[in-house]
Amino acid sequence: MSTARLNALPRRRERHFGDRLVWCFAERAPSVWAGFERAAQAHAARTALMFENRRWSYAELLDETARLSAGLARLGVAAGDRVALQVRNRAEFVTLFYAIQRLGAVAVPMDVRLQGAEVAHVVGNSGARVLLHDADMNERAAAAQRALPDLVAVPLPEPGGQVLFAGTTCDEAAAPHVVADEEAVAMILYTSGTTGLPKGAAVTHLNVAHSFIHHAGNLGLTPDDRAVVAVPLSHVTGLVCGAIAPLWSGGTLVLLAYFKAREFLPAAAEAGMTYTIMVPAMYNLCLRVEDFDWSRLSRWRLGHFGGSPMPGATIEALAARVPGLTLVNGYGATETCSPAVMIPVGEADADLTTVGRPLACVELMVMDPDTGTEMPVGESGELWLRGPMVVAGYWNDPQATARNIVGGFWRSGDIGSVDALGNVRVHDRLKDLINRAGYKIYSAEVEAVLARCPGVLEAAIVGRPDPVLGERVHAFVTVAPGIAQDALAAFCAAHLGDYKVPESWTLMHEPLPRNATGKLSKKDLRALLAGA
Repeated sequence: MSTARLNALPRRRERHFGDRLVWCFAERAPSVWAGFERAAQAHAARTALMFENRRWSYAELLDETARLSAGLARLGVAAGDRVALQVRNRAEFVTLFYAIQRLGAVAVPMDVRLQGAEVAHVVGNSGARVLLHDADMNERAAAAQRALPDLVAVPLPEPGGQVLFAGTTCDEAAAPHVVADEEAVAMILYTSGTTGLPKGAAVTHLNVAHSFIHHAGNLGLTPDDRAVVAVPLSHVTGLVCGAIAPLWSGGTLVLLAYFKAREFLPAAAEAGMTYTIMVPAMYNLCLRVEDFDWSRLSRWRLGHFGGSPMPGATIEALAARVPGLTLVNGYGATETCSPAVMIPVGEADADLTTVGRPLACVELMVMDPDTGTEMPVGESGELWLRGPMVVAGYWNDPQATARNIVGGFWRSGDIGSVDALGNVRVHDRLKDLINRAGYKIYSAEVEAVLARCPGVLEAAIVGRPDPVLGERVHAFVTVAPGIAQDALAAFCAAHLGDYKVPESWTLMHEPLPRNATGKLSKKDLRALLAGA
């Protein structure tokens, strides 16, 4: 498929999530499991998944998901139950995710960097009854169990070691649960909260079905594609664009445990990679690898990216090394079930300085964030998006849902504009969001942790520009006498994922700058940082 063929698919207006009227594709998978099962049955003998030295055909993957679903059922997991996953990129993430969907349960993937209190919040807020986690995360799981005594924590054996739910066979599995309502929640993905606590985006089967058609349709994914994925599957981009899109297309998912450019390139060449998705910093790091024969990537046709702009020098360098590569920018979020805007594939002279155009069932408005009125073409405002891929709301948080979803439109908090051709540009952020190599960090979350640190009088977090990662976290902290930077860093490391911990510090004894109304002036702090 291509952008033109995607736009030609039959659409119709439908009512969903109460009073939302949205464009929908007339034909789509009724559930996450159904989308996967349909592809698996059609391509049973083809290779579905490759991880390290193992590979699984679609038939084998179906059997393994059935076996794991039987093991989960033994733990009492049933349709509608939430099952949390704190699992790194490994084959078991994929098989457990689909086993959860086979039961009609709700997957709650978590960033593997979350620590004990953060894990307890996600598990407690979602109401998960089971936590599946890598074995080296036992202490975090134990911390969650101390807060939630009824939680069942199940450590996963190391890859290549013992078998999870050993003794359970696929023959014990009940028939797959049939999802009667495509508006039912399929997974809950937690986003960093401006109040310091993450909130769970309730992603439905309807959301996923449309995101798949948008993403795979625009890229033209086929059963012949081999997608090499090194971004975390626990995040919406990795999950939708990695664990869902390639497998629903009948292609092959080549999963890497982590990203290191020097290891990624040979692995991609050996796998015959045709498609990947990475943030621009990862492409930059690949270009810095010396002595790699780029002709080995002759099959690479699609390089999807997002999270931050792609530098022009990077685009030129990639074009020189891989002449057949098409770079595709995209824009989306957890709340839009990943891509809602993408560069149209197949059109000549795509403008990679933009994030593309709204996909077939997406409506986008540029709104004045203060007055709530639509801005003229070309003028900047807050980007609002509506469509069947916008989540139902935030799990157990009607107030956040009401604030962020208005008339079915999700308020992005990003400042952007749309030109006369429909191209979307993202200029800035309304909130103090720090973008570290695609990992989005809310300054308020880090500030809330620092505020609890003994000896801290006040704190402010800003992004420090970085040529490789985009931004790094910098902390301005007013402290009492005798407080050292090492103590602040250690306190943050105990309460935050490592990528959120400030990497540079300005400690002071005078108050932080404020404006005439008494509000903290981050503009002045950024000027101080630039001057330093």
